[in-house]
Amino acid sequence: MPEEDLETVLRNNVAERLAAGEVAVSMAVRLVESVEIAQIAKTCGYDSLYIDIEHCSMSLHQTGQICVAALGAGITPFVRVPSLAPEWVSRVLDAGAMGVIAPHVRSAEEARAVVAAAKFPPFGHRSVGAGLPQLRFRSYPLVESRRLLNERTTVLTMIESPEGLEHVEEIAAVDGVDILFIGTNDLCAELGIDGQFEHPLVREAYERTIAAARRHGKHVGIGGLAGRPKLIAEFVKLGARYVSAGSDLSYLMAAAQERCRLVREFLAGEEPAR
Repeated sequence: MPEEDLETVLRNNVAERLAAGEVAVSMAVRLVESVEIAQIAKTCGYDSLYIDIEHCSMSLHQTGQICVAALGAGITPFVRVPSLAPEWVSRVLDAGAMGVIAPHVRSAEEARAVVAAAKFPPFGHRSVGAGLPQLRFRSYPLVESRRLLNERTTVLTMIESPEGLEHVEEIAAVDGVDILFIGTNDLCAELGIDGQFEHPLVREAYERTIAAARRHGKHVGIGGLAGRPKLIAEFVKLGARYVSAGSDLSYLMAAAQERCRLVREFLAGEEPAR
């Protein structure tokens, strides 16, 4: 079988959307541990999914299985890691992720550490492993494959604290950071406006982050606003381009609640059986 072109193998739907000035839409995976979720996300029209192991008990093995399934389905897998430790960053990438979401980044120093763990030399210190899922387990010329993996691996740093917001300009300036991903839930909590998503401080945070991203050629992501499409639309209009549209758990709950409501309404209008 002829060897596939490396440029084609290492597709990153999110990077392609952002480069074209389009919006990339992603779903979070927190509940479903089986590989079918990747095909479901693809069928539903998502560009990407991210396995949120910061907020679930999924194992690294399960995370890798979903990443591999997503690669096969043509949907870009990211992983939100539970910490900034380099062993988490490099291992989820070795397991098949095309990007890493780093939580609670508060400084340029922390952002640089994430980039260093995610990128191969000379841009970082990620160890060179063979037989990567992203390469479909084939052996390509090392120099070329490392170069393209560095280019196509997306680094998302989460801005979800007053410290992160204060240093957002410096974080945006870090080479290798691609997306400043605002975690609106945690940001509101840390700003003392928990749950007040329409508070002026939230809009100010997005405006400030989007302005910093533009100055440094980066992009902004929207997190924690899946139930507020009007706010998502507002921040996309301001310039945000990566949208977390919700999680598998929230979709299941919403659909199950709606179906139960419809059935109960129908039954309430029916004559009792005799």
